[in-house]
Amino acid sequence: MVSRFLTAFALGAALIVSPAVAKDKKEEAPAPAPKVLTYSVNADQSVDRENILYLDLSNGGRVAIRLVPEWAPAHIERIKTLTREGFYNGVIFHRVIDGFMAQTGDPTGTGQGGSKLPDLTAEFNAVPHVRGSVSMARTNEPNTANSQFFIVFYPRFALDHKYTNFGRVIAGMDYVDAVVRGEPPANPTKIVQASIAADNKPVPAMEAPAAPKAITADMLSNSSSN
Repeated sequence: MVSRFLTAFALGAALIVSPAVAKDKKEEAPAPAPKVLTYSVNADQSVDRENILYLDLSNGGRVAIRLVPEWAPAHIERIKTLTREGFYNGVIFHRVIDGFMAQTGDPTGTGQGGSKLPDLTAEFNAVPHVRGSVSMARTNEPNTANSQFFIVFYPRFALDHKYTNFGRVIAGMDYVDAVVRGEPPANPTKIVQASIAADNKPVPAMEAPAAPKAITADMLSNSSSN
């Protein structure tokens, strides 16, 4: 306690006897105010189409996701790069937990895979994980997000500041709700095509379910003989 008092007293004395030095010192600029993130998203699909991700799903629906570079610029750049490379086409939703989220982005379908690009440095933010939030999956280590992401069914604020929230569903959430559940699902929903809205890719033709085989007279006779 004494040494702290003496140090403060000595500094005060120096300021008194050397006023010229104090005047010559440049005033320090005030610290910049912390950046305030905008949590709302624009649902108008005609606006900023470079930052809208379309997921055309095997359940017949197109999901539109607003990407927000202000929240996580590096992660959005990764998503757009992989999308334009066709990386997500044909990838399944491999982990879908009812009441929680649907996860995709692993070409192996196991949850253990990713792209050949290096893992990303985390861009955790304060944007809340509400219904429709789209966030990057990772391991227990923070800087391990790569290509996998998940869409939240219901608010999960415990994920805030721990996972990189980079966008939100602005249309087609009913198709996300219809994604088949399971870890992994027995008959998983897949991304038939992922695209950036600015590229104007049409919705792909979906595969029609196989028609049941017609019953012939031969089939009936064979069945009766058994």
